[in-house]
Amino acid sequence: MINGTGSRMTQEATRQARLATQIAAKQAQISTGKRLQRASDDPAATARIADLNRTQTNDNARARNISLAISMTAQADGQLRNMSHLLARTRELTISGASTALTPSGRATLSREIRAMADEIDAMASVKFATGEALFANKAPNPIRFDDTIAFAPVPARQAIFETGGIAITQIMRDAASAIAAGDLMLTGAALTALNGAVNHAADAQAEIGVNAARLDRLQEFSAQRGITLSEELSTLADTDLGAAIAELKTMTLTLEAAQGAFARINRRTLMELLA
Repeated sequence: MINGTGSRMTQEATRQARLATQIAAKQAQISTGKRLQRASDDPAATARIADLNRTQTNDNARARNISLAISMTAQADGQLRNMSHLLARTRELTISGASTALTPSGRATLSREIRAMADEIDAMASVKFATGEALFANKAPNPIRFDDTIAFAPVPARQAIFETGGIAITQIMRDAASAIAAGDLMLTGAALTALNGAVNHAADAQAEIGVNAARLDRLQEFSAQRGITLSEELSTLADTDLGAAIAELKTMTLTLEAAQGAFARINRRTLMELLA
């Protein structure tokens, strides 16, 4: 009888100790806000959390790339809008320069204005981005990674924008200025034709950047949605459900207190029986 009683008491003490350990673990979950305190708590969930953290790190880097590229396309679009305006003005002046009624002084004024606008466009071609690098690369631009399978250059190379047919747009403008200053109507007409091509080329370049900008906007939206999904899954696996955890803690605490009370009463009765 004594052995049986001792065995039951040992089992009950072990059960209470296990329950106390569970209460301590639940208290740690509540205080830290983390469901898992060690990898052994849930090896499968721990492995998945590690995968999600790596994915989030990669996604955050690529989200920064997307934001950077969006800024690049916005700045490039602004530059091309200005260039298109200057080219339209140059074409207007060239048409005026074809008039035989112009005086040499008038032709010289038109020529100076066109050359000044050409200088402005040359400055645009060399403009830098916020990172300190050239916005329009002087060679094939390096593609930027935006996803596992998507990488492209958001802004074309300098030559692809500021040259047409292998000739610099600003050279076409200066040729027009020279033709106007010289009063050469044939060369002025040829310059006007070349300018029309340059205007169309600038519009095409601006459209290409617009396509890239729209693509980047879609990528940014997808990235944000993906980030929300990953965060939700990570929170489900790693974070403590405080409401449920507190309810479980109260239940376990009441169970332990009841068990301890019952255990104390049984111990007193057993001791009295033994003494009797």
